[in-house]
Amino acid sequence: MKSFMILSVFIIFISFAISQTAFAGNNTVTMLLDKYHSEGVSQFDANKGKTMWQEQHIQKKTGKPVSCAACHTSDIRKTGSHIRTGKLIEAMAASTNPSRFHDAKNIEKWFKRNCKWTWGRQCTPQEKGDFLLFFQSQ
Repeated sequence: MKSFMILSVFIIFISFAISQTAFAGNNTVTMLLDKYHSEGVSQFDANKGKTMWQEQHIQKKTGKPVSCAACHTSDIRKTGSHIRTGKLIEAMAASTNPSRFHDAKNIEKWFKRNCKWTWGRQCTPQEKGDFLLFFQSQ
């Protein structure tokens, strides 16, 4: 009976911790979307984010076609790997990796780095918002 109670408390604690992480991620995404709204974006579109995810661009350094999906995979609920280094990349979907969306500064850092690497430029607030809605919808 004692081990059942300990197990029950442990499960409740883990469930609470997971829900708090997911909640924090949603607050961070909401804060970023509000920021992008204040920069002039009126509406975001998860379907547009999904389309952009698949789009091929010619990478300036290599001259080869590349897309977000090339490293992160088409199914953002799965682990990807960098096409050049082979380094594993955790899933992007909020449903499988809610901790990815808890730090606004980190999100902005990766947008800057990945947009420049893939598209040769920084993403616009519109594009960032569309991507975030896509990530949250999966």
